[in-house]
Amino acid sequence: MGLFTQLATLPLAPVRGVGWVAERVKEAAEEQYYDPAPVEQELAELEKELLAGRIDEETFDRREDELLDRLEEIRAHTRRIGPR
Repeated sequence: MGLFTQLATLPLAPVRGVGWVAERVKEAAEEQYYDPAPVEQELAELEKELLAGRIDEETFDRREDELLDRLEEIRAHTRRIGPR
């Protein structure tokens, strides 16, 4: 970028900065949203709840289906974007 271009676009610097920060926030949120570890942990906790008798089979099956669907969504997303 030449000196003239830098001077001409200087008033846009705060906008570019905000855009950069917004992009980093979006990336962090997506990384957290598409992390399979919490879903896998919740599946393990769900099984413990069932084995301890704190939830019934129907509740377990319903919640397990939801978590497995979520895990499949995460894996599909990972396949689309590739490993990081």
